[in-house]
Amino acid sequence: MSTTTFGALNSAISSSADAANTAILAADWDRLGPTFGEAIVDTLVMVSVTLVVGGILGLAIGVLLYTTRAGGILQNKAFYTLLNVLVNFVRPIPFIIMITAFGPLTLAVVGTTIGREAAMFIMSIAATFGVARIVEQNLVAIDPGVIEAARSMGASPWQIITTVIIPEALGPLVLGYTFIFIAIVDMSAMAGYIGGGGLGDFAIVYGYRAYDWEVTYVATFVIILIVQVAQLFGNWLSKKIMRR
Repeated sequence: MSTTTFGALNSAISSSADAANTAILAADWDRLGPTFGEAIVDTLVMVSVTLVVGGILGLAIGVLLYTTRAGGILQNKAFYTLLNVLVNFVRPIPFIIMITAFGPLTLAVVGTTIGREAAMFIMSIAATFGVARIVEQNLVAIDPGVIEAARSMGASPWQIITTVIIPEALGPLVLGYTFIFIAIVDMSAMAGYIGGGGLGDFAIVYGYRAYDWEVTYVATFVIILIVQVAQLFGNWLSKKIMRR
């Protein structure tokens, strides 16, 4: 066989191999479409449930941090110190480590350490303490004179919290919750490590591990789109509230 013929044959084989690899690695959206749809739903469910649970619990803890601190309407040094230490202890733990560290607690409460429910439980804990600190920081910015005016008129602590403190800080709180929403989306992307599903898990399993960059980029784009929509809505709502 001549050198020219051998070279042509080798080139044809290489081209066929490249074509085969391309066919294998190309995203088959007819096959992946339903799974991709489920991943989007999983992400939205995890983020929504976590935002509601963590948002409510975090708001309660944040208000307690603000009202029990020195000079607060429910001033209690011992309680504030305990709560403050707890928040400072839990909040800095990286989420991926928290998944493992809180495994026994997750098992006791949820009954399993894998799946979407287990992921939402850990995400809710992380979100709660993140929200608590953001709420406290926003409430500290409230003019003390407004609270003192309410106290002088005989308002109860509960009335001051619900009619003065929270309404006064509502605009900044919306921006704070928008930031937490984005952080929760980031956490949901790591939920795949315990079988939580979602877009992060989809990108890793069907994109990164399958060497299919198209899948990875599409999943990443959808995550970015969700974050952008949330940020735009949060900015709009906050401006509308603060203009009142």
